Formats: sequence, structure tokens, C-alpha cells
Amino acid sequence: MRRVVRAFWGPRPEPVEALAGRWKRTLDGLTALLPEATAPGGAAGADTWQQVHRSDPETGLPADEGALLGALRAAQAAEDWSDRTGTALRLTRTGAPGWQAEISGTAGGVPEFLLQSLVVTLHAPDGAEVPEAGLLAVLARVWEPDFGDMSDDDVLDALEDEAGFALGDPLVGRVGYLSPRRAALVPDSLKAAREELPGGGVLLRIADPGAVAEAVTAYEQLRDAGALEPLPRPMDRAVL
Repeated sequence: MRRVVRAFWGPRPEPVEALAGRWKRTLDGLTALLPEATAPGGAAGADTWQQVHRSDPETGLPADEGALLGALRAAQAAEDWSDRTGTALRLTRTGAPGWQAEISGTAGGVPEFLLQSLVVTLHAPDGAEVPEAGLLAVLARVWEPDFGDMSDDDVLDALEDEAGFALGDPLVGRVGYLSPRRAALVPDSLKAAREELPGGGVLLRIADPGAVAEAVTAYEQLRDAGALEPLPRPMDRAVL
């Protein structure tokens, strides 16, 4: 089963050293939660990911802060890099049979229209237990986003077909994260377990795997309450 865990935010300029630290904490958190997906063969302790390049073959990248800093600096040295866009990095790792993880992100920039983001795409065997809320909590704690979601293909398709969701709109899936000002707008009627995270944001456990209708209903409730309003364009801040 394919799951997508995502975090989004607006312009937030950061030095490359700060980005390397966030990437390191992200990889550490995901490795602790998903040893089956993030270590070759599912073995604990392996620390090298594959970096995906735009045109060159993949290369090994150790999951230490120095190597990540070097990779980010190399991205900034590319001819088409812009500090307005942000600095991108894409990593993959194949673990135990049926498990694969890909992490891609663009951060540290000051875009006016395109959100910054960190996206984890996880393939897991059918029936495997996956700590979905824990994965989104890692992204929320590390990247301090405006909103985030844990979704699968069925949920995303239903949000588009039944609730009018459009790519780029704030959303929640079966698990969602909302920054503090969004969290303050969550209606009391929402049927979801809530966990307040450091900084005042809230993690919402909305629906179990397969419960697509519950995820759609929660999205509509939050949208109608104003908790999923897009950031104003041109964007001038990281969170609502």
C-alpha cells in the first residue's frame, strides 16, 4: 500500500546549515519509526540513502549532517538554483521486501506562490502496521509547517472527486496537522483524536485505513470552519 506523508509551509529563509540539521532530524526520526523501510534488508543501523539527481545517476549519501550539508550546498551551486525557490533534496531507500521510502523536500526559500514542502512516499506490504500519526508528527516537529497530512491514493481521489479539493489547497487526510492559528479554528464537532504538539499546533487522528468517507467528512468540516484557508498570495509568511 502506498502512503504519502506531507508537510507544507510558506516562505521561510534559512541558512543551509539549518536545513541540514532539519534533514538530519527527519532521517533520524523516520529511521527510528520505520526500520523495515529505511534500512537495506530491514536491518537496523544502516545509514546510507540514495540521492536522486535530476539528470545524473543516483549516488549514495550518508545520513550524517556533514554529508547532508554538502549535498544541499551542491544543490545551491547548480546553475538554475534560486534562493526564492528554495533548496531541494530527494532521497530514496529500499528496505525489507515490499518496503520502500522516498523523501523529497524544498525548503529555505522565499517563494511568493509555490509552497515549500517535505514529502515522504512510503510503500509497505498490504496489512503491514505503519505508525502513520508518528510519521506526520516527525515532520511537524522538525519542519514547523503550516499544515500537513497523511493520505493514501483512495483518500486523495475521494477528496478531489467528492469534496472539490484541488492540488495546492491545504488539506488533511486520514491524519492531519494544523499550525496554531489553524488549530484554533478546529470545530468541536470534529470526530478526531487530537494531540497538541510543541509550539501549539495540533495532530488530528481522523480515520483508519479504508475509512475514506470519514476523511472526506473531516476535510469538509475543517474547510467550512476556515481551518483550511490557503495562505494569501503573494505569500508573505510561513504559516497562517
